[in-house]
Amino acid sequence: MASQAKGLLSEECRDAINRIASYELHVSDAYLSMRPDLDNWGTGKQALLSAVQLENELNELLQDLKASASRNRETNLLRFTKKFLDEQTRNLSYLEYQLNYQMDLEKSTQSEGQPENVAGPSGTAGQETESAGNSPSPPAQKVPKSAP
Repeated sequence: MASQAKGLLSEECRDAINRIASYELHVSDAYLSMRPDLDNWGTGKQALLSAVQLENELNELLQDLKASASRNRETNLLRFTKKFLDEQTRNLSYLEYQLNYQMDLEKSTQSEGQPENVAGPSGTAGQETESAGNSPSPPAQKVPKSAP
C-alpha cells in the first residue's frame, strides 16, 4: 500500500484494533448476560471466573496491538494503547481480588460447618493464608455498636 496517506495506521495495527473492537462487543454481551435474573452463570464465583477469563483475553489482544504498534513504529498508537493497558491491568486486578475474596469466603463458610479437630487450630489457618500471599484477606466486618 505505497499510496497509503501519511498518518494512517499499518494494516497489521488496523487488524489488531478490529480484533479488539470485536472482542469488546463480545465482552459487553457477556457482561450484560450476567444479570441476576439469568441463571446461566451459576454462582457469583463462576461469573467472576468467566469475567477474569474474558478480561485476560482482552489483555492479550491489547498486548498484541502494542507489539504491532511497536513493530510498525506507531508512537501515537503506542501511547494510546498504554492507557488502555493500564486500565485493563487495574480492572483485572480488581476482578482477581473479588474472585479471591469469594473463594476465601467460601472456604470460611465450609470450615465453619466442620468440627474443630478437622479444621485445625484457628490461628494456624490465618497464618497459612497470610504467608501464602496469593490472595488478599477480605475486609473485616465491623459490627456497629448500639447507642447507650
